[in-house]
Amino acid sequence: MAGAHSERTWAEEPALVKIIHWYKLFDSDTPPRLGIDIERRLPYTALSAFSVGLGVGSNHGARKAAYQFRAENAHRFPTTSTGWFQYHKTKNYKSIVGGVFDGAKLGTKLGLGAMAFCLFEETVDCARHDRRDFLSTVIAGLSFSGIYSVLARHDIYTAARTTKLGLKLSLAYGLTQDALETMKGNRPAYIQYLFGPGNSDTPKYTV
Repeated sequence: MAGAHSERTWAEEPALVKIIHWYKLFDSDTPPRLGIDIERRLPYTALSAFSVGLGVGSNHGARKAAYQFRAENAHRFPTTSTGWFQYHKTKNYKSIVGGVFDGAKLGTKLGLGAMAFCLFEETVDCARHDRRDFLSTVIAGLSFSGIYSVLARHDIYTAARTTKLGLKLSLAYGLTQDALETMKGNRPAYIQYLFGPGNSDTPKYTV
């Protein structure tokens, strides 16, 4: 009886199942980037970016809130020890609140941006028939830079600087990934063309 019903293909799965198992859209026989499958690499990337943003934003937000508090109260400094105690207590409270707020804000932005870039990169890899190299990373970086400039409503000069920065960072990141894959024996296609396949016929796919 069970043999009468063939297994459903991915296209026939319900929409909810596709959403839950979204990573199956990127199934591939080639080794994943950084040796980590997309379903794990995406949250790792987002968490790392959020942590960096939280740290940088908290430090900047705390200092900004402290300077703002001092500027707002520069004309009414305390004259008693109790007043100074209350002054510093309030300033520290403002610094903590400002640091948490700015840290969470920047961390969320960086986390979402890193997730978007990671998905762009994986999508370009799939569109290029699983050719994972720096070119996909550069295309993803330029696409992300363009979308960010549109959402942020940059003028043409700021957009050009953003695109230039995106090109530099994505090129460096992509070449770094290619170097790591080459050292692991999984040479990208252009390196195989230039220097030969090496031992990429037996890729060292380890997670």
